[in-house]
Amino acid sequence: MQPITRRAILGSALLAGLAACSRPAGEASSPASSGTPGTSATTAALTLGLTYVPDIQFAPAYVADSLGWFAEEGLNVTLRHHGANENLLGALQTGNEDVVFAGGGEMLQGRSEGILLRNFATAYQTYPVTIIVPEESQIHSLADLRGHSVGLPGEFGENWFYLLAVLASSGLNRDDLEIASGKVDAVVGFLNNDVVRFRESGFAIRTLSLEDPPLVSVGLGALDTTLADRTDELTGLLRAMIRGAELCTVDPEQAVQISMSYVPTLVEAEQQAHALEVLKATTSLYGGHFGAQTPSRWDAMADFFAESGLLAAPTPAGDAFTTKIVDAAS
Repeated sequence: MQPITRRAILGSALLAGLAACSRPAGEASSPASSGTPGTSATTAALTLGLTYVPDIQFAPAYVADSLGWFAEEGLNVTLRHHGANENLLGALQTGNEDVVFAGGGEMLQGRSEGILLRNFATAYQTYPVTIIVPEESQIHSLADLRGHSVGLPGEFGENWFYLLAVLASSGLNRDDLEIASGKVDAVVGFLNNDVVRFRESGFAIRTLSLEDPPLVSVGLGALDTTLADRTDELTGLLRAMIRGAELCTVDPEQAVQISMSYVPTLVEAEQQAHALEVLKATTSLYGGHFGAQTPSRWDAMADFFAESGLLAAPTPAGDAFTTKIVDAAS
């Protein structure tokens, strides 16, 4: 998220049709953790890796932890945030995390590299990335990006996957535009982050989006051994997260108040107001089905990644996700 996966927050607003892209401020902070106090010795311990700094986009986990919903499932969950230089799936491989919240595309890539993990619940049913242009821009369709500069933090992660999908759907290729990190004509940004920031700044923008990109967004993943040996615990974790997502959707104000204990930056009223808008935009991505799996979309992504050279080795979609946990949690 960033965050959801390597989420990029724009460093400044678009000015006269140009914008600067940068990584989130404070991304280099060390991992943070929390756990449900007062749980019994028989409670099963799980560590949930929440990629990068504490952020309101992880509110379903904060809510489930704070209100004791993990504990009700017999779990003592530690919420662990990554540092900026930490490998996305590294802590999962070393056993320092049992579950990771990461992009479906990054999990598919990990599987192709020999990391035996699967996504077991997809949080965002709508892919959260879009193309952002100034309202007065001459770019009115994705095909109009030809010959223009596009802001991107790097050729990795959800932004990059989305731009490749845009190029493929629009009959363009990498050489038809300039990818830059400085002032640009358009930005590849997040609906629940960058778009919110631009609109709060008062800068008029438009968004250009693919109707149904062949991409799967962020969700929960675990190693095959964990999925086999701790099925009931992962099912309980997901049930608690679904409850957290439901509260975030129906009462985002309460969710922001709860999250203040987990997100150190939520100190001032202005920061809390921004967090509320980000959370509202985030819950709209759940599609009313937090955790749901769509096999056809996984198939489409596996094909697209293979065609785009994004996989280290051929990897069937069925090797990178499972419906077992979400079916059990329903």
